[in-house]
Amino acid sequence: MFNSMRNMDVAGKTVLVRVDFNCPLKDGEVADDNRIQAALPTIKYLVEKDAKLVLMSHLGRPKGEPDPKLSLAPVAKKLGEILGREVKMAPDCVGVEVKNLVASMGSGDIVVLENLRFHPEEKKDNEEFAKQLAELADVYVNDAFGAAHRAHASTHAVAKLLPAGAGLLMERELQELGRLLDEPKRPFVAILGGAKVTDKIGVLKNLSKIADHILIGGGMAFTFAKLQGHEIGKSLCEKDLELCKEIWDEANSNRAQVHMPVDVAISPEFKAMDRRKEVDMDSIPSDQMGLDIGSKTIEEFSKIVADAGTVCWNGPMGAFEMKPFDEGTLKVAQAIAASNAMSVVGGGDSAAAIRQMGLDHEITHVSTGGGASLELLEGKELPGVAVLKSKAVS
Repeated sequence: MFNSMRNMDVAGKTVLVRVDFNCPLKDGEVADDNRIQAALPTIKYLVEKDAKLVLMSHLGRPKGEPDPKLSLAPVAKKLGEILGREVKMAPDCVGVEVKNLVASMGSGDIVVLENLRFHPEEKKDNEEFAKQLAELADVYVNDAFGAAHRAHASTHAVAKLLPAGAGLLMERELQELGRLLDEPKRPFVAILGGAKVTDKIGVLKNLSKIADHILIGGGMAFTFAKLQGHEIGKSLCEKDLELCKEIWDEANSNRAQVHMPVDVAISPEFKAMDRRKEVDMDSIPSDQMGLDIGSKTIEEFSKIVADAGTVCWNGPMGAFEMKPFDEGTLKVAQAIAASNAMSVVGGGDSAAAIRQMGLDHEITHVSTGGGASLELLEGKELPGVAVLKSKAVS
């Protein structure tokens, strides 16, 4: 079991909190504050305990050096607006100026450190860099589930140097995703989509041993259709068919019943269209590509979801970013929202789709971590979580 910050004495202490503030920016402003909102329960809990909060995060992909376009200053400003209080922005994440700023903090004060990835040592899980971060605080809290699958200095090395625990968001993510794998209410339905089979190898293998039904949609369905001898026209298809055949055979030899689309929406090119044309999966013309699951498949998938005890969804059913190929993703999302099942939506595109449709409040848990949730569903241990398990309760 991982250590939780609830078990730790944080009153009056300086707490170094790894958050996931990797928010999209537009014209120097935060364009989507979902990740800030997700961290609020932990931030408010610590403020109420009179802790001094030092928040750290990465943003984007700077090449190990400062990039003004990827500064966390707009995020600190947005956090201050949401909380209705002053949030100070540090000039860097380590160094004398940062140390002095943190030393001058009072109870309940909040400082946001500058982008961790302005330093190449962050991604290298460098111990010296982690020591500099650890020197700023008495206690470490990891609330960045979205970065827990990375062994970086701020998620891994620093946790070995201070009393460490999981924040409230991290705790909820691990509990909900853990429940899904350990004690799902049956029937357990896993819905897998997205473009590539190879992105979902581990998930498909692991869930086929646990789930009762696996519903396949998105681009990956066409690779499996080709393996079954169907002509797929210009549809997306993986090059390594041998590997995909192994995955298909293994998935079908396990507990789960695997369901493929019976019909698809097609188009001559990858772009939005005025009208939706559907054909059976085995009748895709050579000059067309499949871009969404069809109406019959939507109906079949929705019925299976309606009877589910647990639903896990990872990956869109089609090219949901353009009409009319968003229908499969939308209807499946609506079916999950309408069901009585315990429902978990993995991060990334599926979470974006659910929020876009305003259905996130109808879902038991929408994960904040795309890569992290995928790795957990594969049955892997996340480095940022493993290190919290090794910590004794303070």
